[in-house]
Amino acid sequence: MDRVILKRGREESLLRYHPWVFSGAIAQIVGHPAEGDLVGVYSADGKALCCGHYQIGSIAVRVLSFDEDPTQEGFWLKMLTRAYKLREAYGLAVSESTDCYRLVHGEGDGLPGLIVDYYDGVCVLQAHSVGMFRSKGAICDALRELYGSRLKAVYDKSSGTAPFKAGLELVDGYLWKAPDFDGNELAVRENGNSFLVNWSEGQKTGFFLDQRENRAAVGRLAKGRRVLNLFCYTGGFSIYALQGGALHVDSVDSSQRAMDMVDRNVALNGFDASRHTSYCADAIDFVKNVPNGAYDLMIVDPPAFAKHRGALKNALRAYQRLNAAAISKVAPGGFVFTFSCSQVVDKEAFALAVFSAAAECGRSVRILDRLNQPADHSVNIYHPEGEYLKGLLLYVE
Repeated sequence: MDRVILKRGREESLLRYHPWVFSGAIAQIVGHPAEGDLVGVYSADGKALCCGHYQIGSIAVRVLSFDEDPTQEGFWLKMLTRAYKLREAYGLAVSESTDCYRLVHGEGDGLPGLIVDYYDGVCVLQAHSVGMFRSKGAICDALRELYGSRLKAVYDKSSGTAPFKAGLELVDGYLWKAPDFDGNELAVRENGNSFLVNWSEGQKTGFFLDQRENRAAVGRLAKGRRVLNLFCYTGGFSIYALQGGALHVDSVDSSQRAMDMVDRNVALNGFDASRHTSYCADAIDFVKNVPNGAYDLMIVDPPAFAKHRGALKNALRAYQRLNAAAISKVAPGGFVFTFSCSQVVDKEAFALAVFSAAAECGRSVRILDRLNQPADHSVNIYHPEGEYLKGLLLYVE
């Protein structure tokens, strides 16, 4: 294993178990590691600190272990079993009402660069690093051993997440599937609600599992209310609102494919089609043209407006404009669920953007709850950057 030697005094973050080594902390590389190779990381005085995947960029090493050799047989099964046991302890891995969850959440589960979502026997894998991409065969084998006969398929969807490197075949497809398994779509259950998930054509791994608890909160408040779900994707919040007794739900997304899936999910759950309307439209333009007071509850869940720090200022302006439109239009005594999934937008900056939006509207607004990602999107306490989803539940008078 090649060695990465740190500059003197640059090991402090690793001693606090932060799972990244930045390129600026490196004094010397002993050997010629290719991107994705396992390397050992050492302090300037030769003390072994950790080992992980080497990569080219500002993050030079993603740490896999501080105390053992990831090349040892059984490493992947051990790490996946640990992640599974957390979900099992929380009541997700074995549940009559929910059969989909995130099994691996990168650094939160000690596997930086790896996402694995579980959909009723289908594991959808996304590698965000060359090292994880090159390890996907071993990860697939470990998943098969972990789930046994419950596993229907393992699908690799890393073409849009793994860094483009010469020699990597970034083509999505099955790493393994049972002989009797066919198709790229199935229906899953979440808190008793049913959703169609298409992992080959859908966004991310096919469904946004990170909003499970927040969707449930919408369901609890929806009874007797007129609901608008902006950036609805396949209608997760819409289904919960209908199940919760909403008078009517309007779902808005710019993707016709997503809107078709919303309609299918409404039918799948047996709701009267007259209680729901789909609009294939730009959500920002749509809310600007909404009559004042037309909705009693709004969900504002846009895609990431900022994927890097250079876009932060423009993103905060966009969040302010979007939330101002929602706050100004919601009926008196109405609720607004508003979110940001941009990792570079922290909770304080997002709250300030929403505060500025409320002040711009001149309405009385109260924060009833601060919302975040669920337990299966766990955050490593030594890696606070993993807390990416933030939201506010507002009451507008």
